[in-house]
Amino acid sequence: MMTAKIQRPILVGGIGLSFLLWLVNSMAHSAAEFGETALVGTIALGAGLWWIQRQFPKTTPALTPKIIDRQTVDHAIAYTGSTIEKLTAEAQQSRLAENFTANIGQFQQQLTQLTSQLERQTLSVGVMGGKSVGKTQLMQGLSANGIGQYSKPLTFVEIPEGQQKPLTDCDAVLFLTGGDVTDPQYQTISQLLLQSHRVILVWNKQDQHSQEEQPVILQRLRETMAGLLEGEDVVAIAASPSPVKVRQHQADGSVKEWMETQQPNILPLTERLSQILKQEQQSLVWATTYRQAKALQAQVKTGLNQVRRERALPIIEQYQWIAAATAFANPVPALDVLATAAINAQLVIDLGGIYQQKFSVEQAQEVAKTIGTQMLKLGFVELTSQTLTSLLKSHTVTFVAGGVVQGVSAAYLTRIAGLSLVEYFQSLEIDEKESGQFSLNINALNQTLKTVFQQNQQLSLLQSFVKQAVNRLSPQIQQKQASQSPAS
Repeated sequence: MMTAKIQRPILVGGIGLSFLLWLVNSMAHSAAEFGETALVGTIALGAGLWWIQRQFPKTTPALTPKIIDRQTVDHAIAYTGSTIEKLTAEAQQSRLAENFTANIGQFQQQLTQLTSQLERQTLSVGVMGGKSVGKTQLMQGLSANGIGQYSKPLTFVEIPEGQQKPLTDCDAVLFLTGGDVTDPQYQTISQLLLQSHRVILVWNKQDQHSQEEQPVILQRLRETMAGLLEGEDVVAIAASPSPVKVRQHQADGSVKEWMETQQPNILPLTERLSQILKQEQQSLVWATTYRQAKALQAQVKTGLNQVRRERALPIIEQYQWIAAATAFANPVPALDVLATAAINAQLVIDLGGIYQQKFSVEQAQEVAKTIGTQMLKLGFVELTSQTLTSLLKSHTVTFVAGGVVQGVSAAYLTRIAGLSLVEYFQSLEIDEKESGQFSLNINALNQTLKTVFQQNQQLSLLQSFVKQAVNRLSPQIQQKQASQSPAS
């Protein structure tokens, strides 16, 4: 007979008890039918709103990027160091220790470099924008002519479209546009500002518009960016003006024509950039160092999550087989197979311990109940029961034993719950996760449950799991069949 003995306070008096899970009554909704005239009017109105939204990007309230001062940077560096220490300690307790030895050494080296970066004098300016907006020509012009009154070392980095990694090391960003700002561009600039980047919006190729149109377009850009950028941080230039046709009347009455090259006009940009670099140099360096510290934190977190996941998987497997044995021995209705409070609550506590989250018994029970309820509402419990019933029919000998479907289903859903908790913990920001203050976000949990459930729905994975579960339950199945067979 298969037995499971665990020294856990919740399990001692709790195994066999079940939660009462409920389904939320769906509300019936009805929609009024529109007549032909109303329908045409609605389509016209919708088309008009779509056109307006396309022409004028949505504006948002003024952003308030996090102020990065020296204290904030020092805290980020110190916290990164403590995270590296956690990785070092926890990696030594796992089979992945050798894999992380080199990585940990690199992390520590990068951490040391962060402190020295705070005193650097060389600044870096990123130049980004869509295709054919003049990034290369602008960089050449800035490199050749310098930045006004700013005489300290300065480097320019072209940021390929869609790439964010090089931006981490840029102290300021020149965002080029060839005209109106599209909604994706607006959102990109918003994200840059939220990441404490210093941004200047540069309207290049103003020479392609008439003298009368140029100030109108510039003002429209400044109005569009109001709430994100100050007016002086939106400038108009012509990094590589198109040649103009010159016509000259000769003494003999003939007319001579030629194309005359125009000089670049980037003075508005160099003046504003020079002012920013001179006045804000120290804060620019702090902001960049802070981003670098956060980027390093993310790398360390990835390693820490790998180590912790490797520790969590055996625990999940342990509890899934306990759930299988319990549900098989005491079959419950199919829709209540996840309602074994003791097993799931203890699983929450043990996984929380790995991910630096402390739960009381009451909190763990509440989290377990929430996960079970959400899985029921999402239809996972019923779908799992149906799918596993179909797969188990091939096991003709074992299928007839009462409780097999419930046992295998309980194991599978306990596994989904455990894997979802692991993914949820790993998705939390480090500061939030390690604070010990846990707050369950139902929307995020639902999305995690859906993702994990979908990832584990492959037929090969389900068949393998069923095979494992039947093997685990075999001693109990045989004992039950023997007790139910007539005496010879």
